[in-house]
Amino acid sequence: MIVITAGGNSLDAPVDPRFGRAPYFIFVNPDDMSYTAEPNPAAGAVGGAGISAAQHVLSKGVSAIITGNLGPNAWNVLSSAGVSVFQAPPGITVRQAVEMFRNGELPPLQGGVPGMGMGMGPGMGMGRGMGRGMGMGRGMGIGRGMGRGRGMGRGMGRGGGMGRGGGRRGFF
Repeated sequence: MIVITAGGNSLDAPVDPRFGRAPYFIFVNPDDMSYTAEPNPAAGAVGGAGISAAQHVLSKGVSAIITGNLGPNAWNVLSSAGVSVFQAPPGITVRQAVEMFRNGELPPLQGGVPGMGMGMGPGMGMGRGMGRGMGMGRGMGIGRGMGRGRGMGRGMGRGGGMGRGGGRRGFF
């Protein structure tokens, strides 16, 4: 049995390029194309989605995985279990991926892709200050971690800002 990451729950769904955060896993018998679709239980995880997803598909006894990319932590789990991972080209359906697999047309993935998964990234912040005249502000911002390939990491960033206060001039 093989598993394909998918954006939907049928053979005509697009292959999802993500492994740990793919909405569905389609478990397929490549000999007769019988399949079962399951929502990915790790898709909404706060952290560790790749590892959880890898453990889930391993519990189903798969021999191969077809996906777009794979993070290094999921790669370590799957490769240590001896599961082959193949890379699907962008824009194909699950059915097309299985046909390419049967014909030996999918390249094997050779390690996890750095930048996939959670990561730290630079952020921009906006701050507002309070006080007399000029005030110092501090803001929190959301940054995006960019990696090689599809770089889908998110990071937290900190930004400092100058703010204007509504202070009064004159005597107190």
